[in-house]
Amino acid sequence: MALSEDFIYQLRLGNPIEDVVNSYSTIKRHGSTSKCLCPFHSEKTPSCTIYSDTQSFYCFGCGAGGDVISFIKKIENLSYYEAVRFLAERAGIAMPDTSGDDFARKKSRTYEINRETANFYFKCLLSGSDKRGLAYFKERKLLPQTIKKYGLGYAPDQWDALRNHLRSLGFTDSEMVTADVCRFSEKGSCYDNFRGRVIFPIIDLRGNVIAFGGRTIDNRGPKYLNSADTPVFKKSRNLFSLNFAKNSSSKKLILAEGYMDVIAINQAGFENVVATLGTALTPEQARLMSQYASEVIISYDSDAAGQAATQRAINLLSSAGLTTKIIKLHDAKDPDEYIKKFGSTRFKFLLDESNDAIDFELSKCKTGLNISEDSDKYTYLRKVVGVISSLDDSLLRDVYISKISRECEINTSVLYSKVEEAIKNKHKIKQKLEWESTKRSLTQRDEINPEASKYSAQSKAEEFIILYLIKNQDKLKEIKNKISADEFVTSLTKKFFLQ
Repeated sequence: MALSEDFIYQLRLGNPIEDVVNSYSTIKRHGSTSKCLCPFHSEKTPSCTIYSDTQSFYCFGCGAGGDVISFIKKIENLSYYEAVRFLAERAGIAMPDTSGDDFARKKSRTYEINRETANFYFKCLLSGSDKRGLAYFKERKLLPQTIKKYGLGYAPDQWDALRNHLRSLGFTDSEMVTADVCRFSEKGSCYDNFRGRVIFPIIDLRGNVIAFGGRTIDNRGPKYLNSADTPVFKKSRNLFSLNFAKNSSSKKLILAEGYMDVIAINQAGFENVVATLGTALTPEQARLMSQYASEVIISYDSDAAGQAATQRAINLLSSAGLTTKIIKLHDAKDPDEYIKKFGSTRFKFLLDESNDAIDFELSKCKTGLNISEDSDKYTYLRKVVGVISSLDDSLLRDVYISKISRECEINTSVLYSKVEEAIKNKHKIKQKLEWESTKRSLTQRDEINPEASKYSAQSKAEEFIILYLIKNQDKLKEIKNKISADEFVTSLTKKFFLQ
């Protein structure tokens, strides 16, 4: 259903783009425009520009741009109508009828199914005949108020318990499969996706149940089963328990590895804890955390897999502009076990004493080495050079160069020169890769603008002119007085210019 121009005008008037963007990334005024760190890609220097006169934005780093509706669509992962509805609610504007939007209706039905599914699993946990789920949570020392807070549940060990319940409420099999609470068999019959598992509902920032995680209690099948992406859920863009963590007054987030770790840490009194959803940390999740915190404390398991995940997370969190620290768990395999053994006070001490991510990486360089021996010390220093040369901040590099020089009793200038040499080599490799990429792009056919490869320099210049005019529409007359459409060498940019 088309929305009237008057309504869209009113919507934009009630949602100044500066205010909307500022609620996701802090903006700073620069003359007639404003700038901020782009919320759509990782960066340390602001490249996202907000234009007050045209009520639009454009990121010169990743190319994201548009008006306030486009911004909300992208950052909240919404359809056009849902973004409009989001902004209408934000501004207190009555929303016109959008019953003609099929995708919005599909999302609405998925939300309804998820809500009913969560209620069904919760009732099965508390009053169902199979008490194994409740026994599991009691064994894990979860309090009744914690179970209620997280809406934990139990999926009966039956093929059709949930399906029959949802059918009785008027939902179709196709709708259940779209929500990924049920699946179709090869023969076309519909069956429950989660069976004989304790259930962890995943809730978004607006309080909607968007997905589920299920843990086996009898070691049948995979240990964890997680919802696939649906119309209301994309696992790479959400975090478990962020709906609680966002209300914390702390500017720190604790990043745990799984559902039970998060719940145990939260129950111990630390509201500011989140976890990824069955996948390794993604760039989108790192940027999402940067909207609520300036520092992340990684509290992953102490096993090899947990340490490898820690290493990956450090790089992504750093790219998102977050200070990263690491908890070292002693005499426990994970935070849940540590809290049970030593209590919340000792865990708080661990948080307060958590190591800087760089110290964590440097300590890994010593693994299996005895630096009192010359050969091992040399190996250690070579690894250290690789870590320090990856730091962007020259002052921070100097701090660690001085520290390692004292530790290994070597001349600071020698270590400094090796680090500088490594930086130059990395820069050369980066330039070579960029050049190779440029050469490939010049030889590849541009499907949108096929003539671009023939006139590479001119086409790039023409694209910048079109981009400038999109962002500065008031300059169109001035530019047309200086150049004509006939001067454009590619048909596509010429067409845009004439329009």
